[in-house]
Amino acid sequence: MMIGFPALMYYFWVCLEYHQGRLIWPTAWDLGSLASFWWNDLWTPIVQGAAPTMPAFSIYMGYVLLSFVLAYVANGPIVAGLPIPSLKGARLKYLCNGLSSWYWTLALAAALHSTGVFDLASIVDHFGSIMTIAILWGFTMTTLVYVASCVQGTNHRMSGNFFYDYFMGASLNPRVGHVDLKMWAEIRVPWPVLFFLSLSCLVKQYQVHGEISASLSFMVLAHFLYANACQKGEECIPTSWDIFYEKDGFMLIFWNMAGVPFTYCYASLYLLKSELATGKAITHSLPYTIFLYTLLLVGYYVFDTGNSQKNRFRMEQNGSFFTRNAFPQLPWGHIKNPSYIKTKHGNLLLTSGWWGIARKPHYTADLMMSISWGLITGFGSFLPYFYFCFFLVVLTHRVSRDMERCAKKYGDDWVEYCRRVPYIFIPYVY
Repeated sequence: MMIGFPALMYYFWVCLEYHQGRLIWPTAWDLGSLASFWWNDLWTPIVQGAAPTMPAFSIYMGYVLLSFVLAYVANGPIVAGLPIPSLKGARLKYLCNGLSSWYWTLALAAALHSTGVFDLASIVDHFGSIMTIAILWGFTMTTLVYVASCVQGTNHRMSGNFFYDYFMGASLNPRVGHVDLKMWAEIRVPWPVLFFLSLSCLVKQYQVHGEISASLSFMVLAHFLYANACQKGEECIPTSWDIFYEKDGFMLIFWNMAGVPFTYCYASLYLLKSELATGKAITHSLPYTIFLYTLLLVGYYVFDTGNSQKNRFRMEQNGSFFTRNAFPQLPWGHIKNPSYIKTKHGNLLLTSGWWGIARKPHYTADLMMSISWGLITGFGSFLPYFYFCFFLVVLTHRVSRDMERCAKKYGDDWVEYCRRVPYIFIPYVY
């Protein structure tokens, strides 16, 4: 996975950049054809279009540095995480200033672009090189965190297999000062970068053709909503599974630094590249467009309120709940006096709100949004649907593991929970 996924990212980029999203393969499977395909169709385009450059380094690492500085100095509430067994039940403090950092970033980007200091369209112009810098940074940061953990003696749940431990991580809560690196990487980098990639495509479209399309506007809205949701709900993150349990290794670091922003953006990139190649934007009928906007917004509503219900329920049990009026505050985001099942382990299984309708409503919402990202591009390429297909496989596998783990852990309490909430994704369907 550590070799294959970066290679796949380059392959998909070549298909988008040079072949309008068409998947390419060798004309024959003999050694000569394979060598020619590798050298002429893959390696040469990568060297020519995705080699690291100083502008790309300045754009990507400049944002990484900015986001870290803002995470360190911006204002925000301090929230306590869950008790950590390896720290003898201690609860780490998290400065949740993602929302103020997000607004500062948007304001700075608008100022730089409007004054001509930095053209937002240059992001997509340097996409291949920026992706390479992100990939290199993903490996670099993983190595730095791993080595620092070994030197400081903060290794946690090590297997003894270097490659596995490098992939899963050695440290549970790596920090620089009061900045939690795991939460910073998960919230502050991938989603804002994804948004700016889509915004760059929209700016480029306007600069070239003097107008913007409903399809690219759709993608900018979609990625803004996702990025904004992560920042405005950051205070809910300290009680999440990733922060509480997952170690900070290649799996989380690389995926957040490079995987998320540079693969989830394929729909936006395909819409722009298709228009630049044909001179015509991908458009749809008004009813179809309205349907997709509706699908996106309904999915977002369930995603936002579902995650809010679950995490605010956890925060109430953790004693860290507080009311925060961050835009947009959607109705039914907080359940008062929720129903739940208290297990013999003392854990509480929520059975109110969306969580009384299905066991994984936020997964359903995520899939609704991700399929809309593909459908807005039409059916000319598989690549805009990569995110949906990848996510479908990941979530299905994760659900099966969750069900198995919970059944083993909770026993009869889990049986009762499944009786009260019988459906996993869609009520009365599955």
